[in-house]
Amino acid sequence: MLMNGYNDLTNFRTTLRYSKFYMTRRTFLSSIAATAVAQTVPARPNIVFILLDDLGYGDFGCYGQTKIKTPHADRLAAEGMRFTNCYAGGTVCAPSRSVLMSGLHNGHAAIRANAGTAPIEARDVTLIERLRDAGYRTGGFGKWGLGDKSTSGDPMKHGFNEFVGYYHQIHAHSYFPEFLWDSGKRWDLPGNADGKKQQYSADLIAERSYQFLSKSKEVPFFLYATYTLPHAEFESPSDAPYSNEPWSQGAKTYAAMVTRADSYIGRIVHLLDELQLARNTVVFVASDNGGLGDGDKGFELFSSNGILRGGKGGFYEGGIRVPMIVRWPGHVKSGSTSTLPWTFADVLPTLLEIVGAPAVAGIDGLSVLPTLIGKGKQSQHEYLYWEIHNWNQKEGGLRKGSMKQAARAGDWKAIRNREGAPVELYNLANDPSEKKDLAAERPEVVKRMERILKEAHTEPRSHAGGTLNWVQN
Repeated sequence: MLMNGYNDLTNFRTTLRYSKFYMTRRTFLSSIAATAVAQTVPARPNIVFILLDDLGYGDFGCYGQTKIKTPHADRLAAEGMRFTNCYAGGTVCAPSRSVLMSGLHNGHAAIRANAGTAPIEARDVTLIERLRDAGYRTGGFGKWGLGDKSTSGDPMKHGFNEFVGYYHQIHAHSYFPEFLWDSGKRWDLPGNADGKKQQYSADLIAERSYQFLSKSKEVPFFLYATYTLPHAEFESPSDAPYSNEPWSQGAKTYAAMVTRADSYIGRIVHLLDELQLARNTVVFVASDNGGLGDGDKGFELFSSNGILRGGKGGFYEGGIRVPMIVRWPGHVKSGSTSTLPWTFADVLPTLLEIVGAPAVAGIDGLSVLPTLIGKGKQSQHEYLYWEIHNWNQKEGGLRKGSMKQAARAGDWKAIRNREGAPVELYNLANDPSEKKDLAAERPEVVKRMERILKEAHTEPRSHAGGTLNWVQN
């Protein structure tokens, strides 16, 4: 389950490139167990992975939302599987996406902080590259967040046939930017020049994702629809259908952004039906981390994270537990719900098993395909792990001593909210809102969780290229 460091990644990548198959004993045994599962999956299904930005666990109607309209996500849940214990890769954007692309949890993945887009490196083989090498046409639309133009993390260097949107995560904070990137070329938006707000980037990017889907209908494709809604700034061309609600303007705009994102989901589903691709396409819908937290004034009426404590930026459940809906007609049971605990590290091995690509050694993720299709034995994690560091943008390094950690093992959840602080302990089965810290009552569990927190963490690499770069303050 664990990697001991990063020195093996370069050799690992070379092995993948130049040998037909590479497996550890664990991967080999897993592949044998998965054979019966793989035989039930049709060859080369299309994959659509829709990743919304800062959407809370409770923002969809199918997860309990009562005020914001999300009919298209709700339809997908009715036609597929809804997961109630799926976790983002991290509590903020870049670390979460690094986990998604690598199959490595936060203790091993390349990016451990929101660093204004510190790049992944050439040695980091992404999910996108693996799907491209398996014969898939790959398109990304929205926010990348793992490397800017002309850096080692440029998305066009990591497997995309086409990527339209934002490379740099700070660039993505505006919905009326003066330009976007279109597969490495600058796409100027004159309607937004000189402070004008005439070209809404989310709509432009979504439209390009629909075009990609339409022109890819004759080949296997992977559509990574990483839309920026409903991330702040809270900007929308209209606050409909909430214009007459007695809410703050910010709340009306936020709700309108969620419903707008839901309309993008609906358009994709409609296109799949229209192009007769629905039955051979797996659709995933998730969020990159938790949504607005308990203290976000003016937004309490939505309960964006449901009964979960906290929100984006923290390791309480509201910061990392996210909605996850999967629809695959004929393979995923309609209207089903799964309580399986899993995380973004599991997406890579799951998709590779779906498309019939070779398994990858040395990652933390496990395929959840047996759960999706209800066949075969589902492997279980001993634990799930997260960490986050603060970043000093001026000096270009991680702040020493800033690490926060969390782990889940079975129903037990441990959180260390600052380096060196005592561990908080919660039982999620009895206390999903994490109201009662049981650390003093269960020292034996604390000891076990502290061991996990220690062994899951490896020293981060420098985001600037090769050696660790700590900043003291």
